[in-house]
Amino acid sequence: MKTKAAVLRGVNEEWKIEEVELGDPVAGEVQVKLVSSGLCHSDHHLRTGQSPAPLPIVGGHEGAGIVTKVGPGVTRFAEGDHVVTAFIPACGVCGPCSRGQQNICDEGAGLLTGLSIADKTHRITGADGTGYAQMCLLGTFSPYITVHEASLVKIEDDIPLKEAALLGCGVATGWGSATEIGGTKVGDTVVVVGIGGVGINSIQGAKAAGARYVVAVDPVKFKRDMAEKLGATHTFESMEEAAPVVGEITWGTMANTVVLTVGEMKGEYLAPALAMTGKGGQVVVVGMGDFQAMDVSMNLFELTLLQKRVQGAIFGGAGPRTQVPKLLNEYRAGQLNLADLVTQTYKLEEINKAYDDMLEGNNVRGMIVYDDADW
Repeated sequence: MKTKAAVLRGVNEEWKIEEVELGDPVAGEVQVKLVSSGLCHSDHHLRTGQSPAPLPIVGGHEGAGIVTKVGPGVTRFAEGDHVVTAFIPACGVCGPCSRGQQNICDEGAGLLTGLSIADKTHRITGADGTGYAQMCLLGTFSPYITVHEASLVKIEDDIPLKEAALLGCGVATGWGSATEIGGTKVGDTVVVVGIGGVGINSIQGAKAAGARYVVAVDPVKFKRDMAEKLGATHTFESMEEAAPVVGEITWGTMANTVVLTVGEMKGEYLAPALAMTGKGGQVVVVGMGDFQAMDVSMNLFELTLLQKRVQGAIFGGAGPRTQVPKLLNEYRAGQLNLADLVTQTYKLEEINKAYDDMLEGNNVRGMIVYDDADW
């Protein structure tokens, strides 16, 4: 079928809206009509070249919609099902999946190859027949997607699909970084650095887990205000400003966990994050850095003698098929606020303006919303 998509053709170029050909699902695949797609910083890393990917590529990895077609052998989904995309596929049978670590499924090795899980070909082609990659094998910057069933999670029909899209990346990643891999317990102190679409959900997760102090760090006042609305007890413009107060409110024991959810991770952020971390605590690194970056600044004396940890995290340390239903239960219980996370919505044709807004700090999470004109 013919549809449209936001395509990136070169590093440092703008997204371009093109007519593309979307293939029907083959064995193990599903076609979905999307209602919305979140605008995540990770897609911007494609544009800057900080994440390696074959070009041209259709961006987007955070979506929700309704199944319109299923391929041969698909048993998990049927036409009409409501689904959320998961930017990490979960096959369910590889070593990590068998150990309960679906968020590091072996199929993730192909995320930036652009080739489908099912048959290692392209499901999207351009007007000249060139195969287009799909970001995280999804490509939600298009009103229709054809993806492997391993990349989808079925949800109940009562959940608003527009907001549900955020569960596919930002909510699950942020919440889990504080609660799952972060292990927040009642009475803990948690510091979250970078209050975007991921960090705001680390705030929500830490609050729901019973943290006594939830400290938000971001230079943008609008984001600090949103953090206070959704659970932060203290807010600061920088880690340097936050550190002495964290020491004061904890009687010198400092934070149990510092979560780095900055849009662009740099090695220089680790030293001040570790300085805010108490004995036996951890820094959870969530933000993505340049894939070529190798330099990190930290005090190794402090790391050893105070038994601190630096922990990487993807999808919040939990599998999508366990985390998404769990988060929906939090939503029903009133612990997870989805509606306030979307601060602006856009048409697909406005995608470059949307990313300008993100870079200028105007959004917690921007979102593309599709309607009859797109389908």
